[in-house]
Amino acid sequence: MTRQIEWNRRTVLTGAATLGIAGLLPSQASAQGLAKAIGLSSILGKATDGALDKLAQPNAFYDDEEIRIGLPIMGNLGGRSGGLFGRLMNAGDRLGILSGVTRTINDAAGLAAGEAKPIFRDAINELSFDDAPGIINEADGGTQYLRASSNDRLHSRFEPLVDAALNKLGVYQSFDGLAEKHRFIRDAGLNRESINRSVTNQGLDGIFSYVGKEEREFRKNPVRGLGDALGGLLKR
Repeated sequence: MTRQIEWNRRTVLTGAATLGIAGLLPSQASAQGLAKAIGLSSILGKATDGALDKLAQPNAFYDDEEIRIGLPIMGNLGGRSGGLFGRLMNAGDRLGILSGVTRTINDAAGLAAGEAKPIFRDAINELSFDDAPGIINEADGGTQYLRASSNDRLHSRFEPLVDAALNKLGVYQSFDGLAEKHRFIRDAGLNRESINRSVTNQGLDGIFSYVGKEEREFRKNPVRGLGDALGGLLKR
C-alpha cells in the first residue's frame, strides 16, 4: 500500500512538472489533493480554450440558438430581448429595418471570444483550490466554480473586447442611424454602454455554456499523463 501511494504521488508530480507548476505545489501534499488541484486547473484551461476556439469561428454564436445573442432591450439588458420592445425590435429585424444587426452583434461576440483566452487563463491561475473536494465530483463543477468566483473580474476584462468588436463591425453606428429614422428604436433607450453591457452579459453566458460542455467531455476522457490517481478522481 505504501509503495502504491508513493507511485501515485510520483505520477501526479510528473504530471505537474509537465504542466510547469510542480514548483508551486507543496512537497508533502497528498497524491489525491495534488490530483484535484492539477486536474481541475488543467481541465478548466483546456475547456476554456476549446470553448473559445469554437465560439470564435464564423457564425458560431448566431448559428446556435441556445446561445444566440438577442437584441438588447431597455429593462432587459442583462438577458435576451423580451417584452414589448423585444417584440418590436424582433419584428423590425424580420421586416428588414434591423436587417443584419442581430447577426453582426453575434459576430462581434465571436470576435471578442477569439481574444479572450488570456483573461480566462489569468482567472483560472488565480483560483484557490481549497474548495476542490466539494466540486471535483460535479460534471461541470470547475466551470461553476470559475463563474461563481471570477464572473465580475471576467466581465470587466471581457467588456472592452466586446466594445472594440462592436465598434469595429459598426454596430454602434448602425443603431445611431436607425434611431434617427425609427422612434421605436429611440424609445428602447439604447446607447453604447447599454448595448455593450447586454452583449457582454449574453456573450459570457454563451461562453460558460460551452466551457461547461467542454469540461464534461474532458471528465469523460481524463487528461493523459497524470496517472490513475487523477483518472479515478475525474471519471464520472
